[in-house]
Amino acid sequence: MIFYHFGEYVLLLKKVFKRPEKWKIYWRETVHEMTDIGVGSLGLIVIISTFIGAVMTMQIAFQLVSDLIPSSIIGQINRDSNILELGPTISALVLMGKVGSSISSQIGSMRVTEQIDALEIMGINAAGYLILPKIIAGVIMVPVLVIVAIFCAIIGGLIGGALSGAVTPSDYILGIQDSFNGFTVTVALVKAVFYGFIITTVPAHKGFHVRGGALEVGQAGTRSVVIGCIAILASDYAITALML
Repeated sequence: MIFYHFGEYVLLLKKVFKRPEKWKIYWRETVHEMTDIGVGSLGLIVIISTFIGAVMTMQIAFQLVSDLIPSSIIGQINRDSNILELGPTISALVLMGKVGSSISSQIGSMRVTEQIDALEIMGINAAGYLILPKIIAGVIMVPVLVIVAIFCAIIGGLIGGALSGAVTPSDYILGIQDSFNGFTVTVALVKAVFYGFIITTVPAHKGFHVRGGALEVGQAGTRSVVIGCIAILASDYAITALML
């Protein structure tokens, strides 16, 4: 059963990446999807990342109670953990729930109302027209949202540490600047690109092949989020093992 669905997924991607009929139409749809995925999710990412950064600072300070460990190490740990793991992965899981369920429901509703069948009868590559702009938008906008998430988490850590008294702003900033390795940002962006692909393709696959009515559309949305989250965590492990 797993191999059947995976094969179905691969065959759908083969249809998606066929040469478009008109690039102009695809470009317009891509810009619309970039706005929907990027701008539409910006507020949620900012709020969640800021609070995660603040909480992380307080938890790190709680665990590193020692006169032998400088307070600046709190900023350094918070920076690296947010860049490498929390920023990309938590953002991807949140976007999987928000964007993924929306994509699955949208395409699934078009399938059960026979709109996709109508497109195919007119000779339009329905898979490419409906899914390719979403994939391009996801691969571009998810890394942008991850960068915003990392920045907000670091700022949130500064604010949380200052308000709670866990670490002074000067010590925190010193920790952020100390021993910074730019390769960690590269790893985060590579993860974000893969996450963007998963967030758009897995729900699109589930929605495109849904059968039935409104109930099945809802079930497909739920399954797409669950499978997408598992795929994100599996790819997180694989990329980390390969690049670090």
